[in-house]
Amino acid sequence: MNRLLEAELIYGRLLDISEPHLIARYNKALQGFGLRPTALERFSIDMTGFSPEIADELGDRDYLDPNRVNRRFIIMTPDQAELPVVHTSFSNTAALMHEFFNANSRAINAVTIKDALYGEIEDSVSIVDDIDDLLSINEVRFRVLSAEDMLGKAAELRGLVDRLKKVPTAWTDDEMLNRMVELAKVTGDIRQNALVPDQLVFRHDAFWANHFGGVYIFLDDKTTTVICDPSVPGFRRSRPWQVSYIAIDDPARIYDFLASTKRLQLPQASWVEDSGLYQHRSDMVVRGLINDADPTADLARVDRIWLQTWMHRNAALVASDGAYPFLQEMLRTVQTTGSIRMQDVAPANRFMLVRASPTHPDQWLVNRLIAQLVPRDFVSRFVFDKQGFYDAYERYSEKFREYVVATLTGTYLKDKAAFRRKLYGLREE
Repeated sequence: MNRLLEAELIYGRLLDISEPHLIARYNKALQGFGLRPTALERFSIDMTGFSPEIADELGDRDYLDPNRVNRRFIIMTPDQAELPVVHTSFSNTAALMHEFFNANSRAINAVTIKDALYGEIEDSVSIVDDIDDLLSINEVRFRVLSAEDMLGKAAELRGLVDRLKKVPTAWTDDEMLNRMVELAKVTGDIRQNALVPDQLVFRHDAFWANHFGGVYIFLDDKTTTVICDPSVPGFRRSRPWQVSYIAIDDPARIYDFLASTKRLQLPQASWVEDSGLYQHRSDMVVRGLINDADPTADLARVDRIWLQTWMHRNAALVASDGAYPFLQEMLRTVQTTGSIRMQDVAPANRFMLVRASPTHPDQWLVNRLIAQLVPRDFVSRFVFDKQGFYDAYERYSEKFREYVVATLTGTYLKDKAAFRRKLYGLREE
């Protein structure tokens, strides 16, 4: 993984924590979770406060994710709202954190001047044993504490202020007045500074969970759809009267579900030609075949002439795989007719031709599923399914790893928003 670290393809864009007072606050949050404080003098954190360095020090990558449910968080600064989430068990953790930051920005801005917020994103379950446990998660509640007890002191001061207003003789209580002065020195004027978060409960929408090898849960008005390995505990047994179950190895049913719920953007010349998606996937296929045939091939140095020569010499291999000639045929079809009759396409090939509807709220989750079903496209896997990408990367040859890193740094990392907009039609993350 060193090559990924150096290229900032893993744990990139994290926030450096090195000031002693910030480390002290972080340690108080760790102790609040029952964890030992860090001895590190510098570490980095993501949006949730997860630190890869501290995970290594503790020997526990799930130190903020016990039982991979009820995710913990540590907020040191409002700037964390702009960071990625690099380790999570649920695909919508980042979205929930964004909602929390947006709904409680005044409180977060005020508290983190002198304190750190920490706590848990509490689900309705404490451990996931089967699909029914995942299906029971409809909303989450943020349980929030503060390292220096700023929230507790603010609540105490608010109570004393209320007593001063309501009890006629309270102003003669010197001990109470002195306590109010002490608290105000820490909290400031709580009438002006909103120190207590306003919104703590948020809806848990469609998501992917990394339990049981990965489970996709999609929510519609009257139905819930689960897509995963059929061996997962509870498959077709948990709430069968209200839940539709689709096996991850059933591309026909997956496609029918996504298309019928308008979660897919079907092939039309208007976007296919402008996006370059088919050319991109064709290139991914060919280079994957080259690596399969010769893991020592230096793909970073090849040009178009070399590629054409290789394909001519290995025509039988390219034809037996079938993906490259299929994509070329589909590109010619869409350029000629303006669209593709998807019912004429084998179900296993359909996901090479589509992308998530850019107007559907589940666009990121759908693109994640498509990336899993089109594994040759390592770029899409990196953009939408980083854990799947990292798992696949471990199996690549050294030369192919070198090529993968060069490709990602030379394309996607140059301008992420523009790349996502062109290839996938996404307007925002």
